[in-house]
Amino acid sequence: MTRACHAVIGILGVLFLSGLHRVATSAEPRLPTEPRADDPVQPVIDAVEKACLERTVFMVGRVKAERLAELVRQSKPKLVVECGTAIGYSGLWIARELKRSGQGRLITIEIVPANAREAEANFRRAGLQDLVEVKLGDARKVIEEIAGPIDFLFLDCGYSNYYPCFKAAEKKLSPAAVVVADNVGLGPGAMEDYLRLVRAKYQSRTEWFDIKLPWGDRDAMEITVIAPPNR
Repeated sequence: MTRACHAVIGILGVLFLSGLHRVATSAEPRLPTEPRADDPVQPVIDAVEKACLERTVFMVGRVKAERLAELVRQSKPKLVVECGTAIGYSGLWIARELKRSGQGRLITIEIVPANAREAEANFRRAGLQDLVEVKLGDARKVIEEIAGPIDFLFLDCGYSNYYPCFKAAEKKLSPAAVVVADNVGLGPGAMEDYLRLVRAKYQSRTEWFDIKLPWGDRDAMEITVIAPPNR
């Protein structure tokens, strides 16, 4: 790739991050939306959200999920990889955007067998099973087996695993791929190595959200666009 092409990608990355930045202020949790005939996924999202709140299954929550969906919608990825499925809440938001765009697939990785089975059931209930593959295992190892290019990477697993998961995926990321790391406001110390890396090497920024969930009132996501390393 020429220096001119690298420069263009870098400029696009800056524009992408600055143009899409928005701090969410809505409170959590929101009331479930009314089911719509043209959106069979929303009732499943609402049911999974309710289950997560009742059982304390950690999830991104409605406010950050809306931002995550927006980023997927803007980037139009062909392959999304998610590290940390839980019972499928964020995966439902991602896969719905892929279905609406008419392209792309999601590979989501979960280490707890019961969670993986429940997530698969939720994807089937939403009619998204053809777009989603749930892989069982340690994301740090499973991600090494995934063939790229990866256009969108969502990190939502153990905080200390962000760095090894990213390093395993880094060489497979497509030019201008988007990487989103959740819980940057709740656990920055445990993911310090990851944050230091992406902030020094790529175009990266932190977005803050008022989440109002049982495990926290405010959190952040780190949004990174893969472009030529900063000089």
